[in-house]
Amino acid sequence: QVQLVESGGGLVQAGGSLRLSCAASGRTFSINTMGWYRQAPGKQRELVAMVNSGGSTNYADSGKGRVTISRDNTKNIVYLQMNSLKPDDTAVYYCQATTNWRVYWGQGTQVTVSS
Repeated sequence: QVQLVESGGGLVQAGGSLRLSCAASGRTFSINTMGWYRQAPGKQRELVAMVNSGGSTNYADSGKGRVTISRDNTKNIVYLQMNSLKPDDTAVYYCQATTNWRVYWGQGTQVTVSS
């Protein structure tokens, strides 16, 4: 089992920045990819960014140039640095971790961007 705990969400004005953190515990040695997804009210959950165990990253078009994902394998933490935030970025942000057998999700952290 893998447990994921997110932190760092909150209320920020448009143009501001936030850094989300996701700490993994449990069978962390089995984790392959870690990533961030978000879900706005009335919308489907969508990918924001992901990083594999080797450090290769993948970003959704909506965040390219504004979002950076990073992973500290020694601490089992993945970060999401978000800059130039827009009201459209308002959503619950979820951390995800995948192993060879299943996908794990965190409980989510709310990000609200005011105009």
